[in-house]
Formats: sequence, structure tokens, C-alpha cells
Amino acid sequence: MRPSVLAWAMAATLGLVVAEVFGGILGHSVALLNDAVHNLSDVPALGISWLAMRWAQRPADSERTYGYHRAGTLAAFTNAVLLVLLSLWLGYEALQRLRAPVEVIESWMIWTSLAALLVNGGITLALVRGHADLNLRSILVHNFGDALSNIAIIAGAVIMHYTNANWIDSLLGLAIGLLVLYSSSGILRESTHILLEGRPRETRIEEVARAILAVEFVQEVHDVHIWSLGGGHNAMSCHARIPDMHMAECEKILAAIQKKVAEEFGIEHTTVQLERAGLPAVSGYVMPQPLRRG
Repeated sequence: MRPSVLAWAMAATLGLVVAEVFGGILGHSVALLNDAVHNLSDVPALGISWLAMRWAQRPADSERTYGYHRAGTLAAFTNAVLLVLLSLWLGYEALQRLRAPVEVIESWMIWTSLAALLVNGGITLALVRGHADLNLRSILVHNFGDALSNIAIIAGAVIMHYTNANWIDSLLGLAIGLLVLYSSSGILRESTHILLEGRPRETRIEEVARAILAVEFVQEVHDVHIWSLGGGHNAMSCHARIPDMHMAECEKILAAIQKKVAEEFGIEHTTVQLERAGLPAVSGYVMPQPLRRG
């Protein structure tokens, strides 16, 4: 996906925020005002994500030897933290309105939310192709939640029109806050896991070690470390023990290990320290004991 898509989404979101602020003020709707603040938080989120996509395209250099793949992960983490704080604030404001309901003009709620639904729905469809990227997924989840909140506001406005139950507006504001909190928690956990150099969720160290042991002449594997660089890029380092042999043969084994972990586990950056079999271990093991051929 091109960064220009995010730039257009940011411009459309700014226009939507202005419309919802006017609609909330003229319609006396706390749900619309809360949704305007919610959408306003999308603007820095989209900006950070746009910048992250541009950075991620930059090649590695002497300062960032792995490149800028984690720029998107850092953006997702920042967005998620902002969303958690925002959801708590929205919940507090909604509770205050529940104690003292205000008469709402339903027509402003309906027409403003319809316009917001078109904008958020369009942004969601534009971003759906990038759902596998954590950075874009944070924006996708956010805008999908916005679209759902717009539908809820429209339904609430129709109900208020026939029942005069103005407390529904405050209840919708509270629901929007809870929705934001729920949608951001998973992204916050996953981005934190990557920033702490956690193991990719779909990869098991034991499975990778056994796959390396399947390579001819590899007798033992230990000190296996696997981590995510962000953006679907994974790296690994390990020690492998092999018989004493010529350097040319060692290079063939090394190439076979790199090819195997790349094809079977999607690990594209691999560092393998080859050791002569029979030497004593001098460092701690990731596993209780070295994996040996069964």
C-alpha cells in the first residue's frame, strides 16, 4: 500500500472532525462530540503511520543495521497507548452526562453520522489490503470501530426521536469508549511483544531447532534466539555443532540451515555460529538441554 493512501485518509478525517464538532454542538450530542474527539485521535495516528511507512522503506545504514522495520511497530504502540487514554476519558465524560442528561437534536446526529459513516467506511475499505501489517492494522481496527460507532449513533438517534430517552446519547458515548479500549488492547500487547524482541507468535523454538537438526552433519543445536523485526520480518541466531571438516563443507551446511529456516519458518535473517562437535558447552541453553538427534 502506498503512503499517499494514508495522506488522503488524514485529510478526510480532519474534515470529518470539523463536521462532527459542529454537529455535536448544534445537536447537543455528547456522542457526536466524543466521536469527533475519537476521530481527531486518528489524525496523529495516521500521520505517525504515514511516517512509519516512509521510514520502513529506507534501507539499513550504519546506525540502524536492521533497517527501519520497527518504525511501524513503534507507531502501532504509540497509537494504542493514545487510544487507551482516550477511551478512559470518553468513558468519564459519558458517565457525567448520564448523571445530567441534555436534550439532543436527533436530526443533527443522524445526518452528521451518515457523513461520518461514509468517510470511515471508505478509509476502512482503502486500508483493508494492508491488514497483515501491524501498523496499518491499528489504523484499520480504529476506523472500523469508528464506522460501527457511527451506525450506533444513527440507531440511537432514531430511538431517541420516538422515545425522547436522551440518556441513550450518554450510553452511546460510554459504549464508544469501551469499544476503543477493547480494540486497542490487542494491538498494544502485540506491539509491546515485538518491541521487547519477543518470539514471533507462530514460531516455536523447538520446531526450528529440530528442523536445523534435519540438516546433514548437524549434530546439536543450542542457544536458539528468534525475534521479530516488525513488518513480518524475523531474525534468528543459534549455535550448531558439526564434525570437524573443511571450510567449504561448513559453508554448505550454513547455506542449508539458512535456506531451511527461511522456507519453513519465514526467518530471513539468520546468524549461525558453527562449533566442532564434542566441545563442552560454555553458555546457557535456551532449552533445558541441547537438542540432539534422536
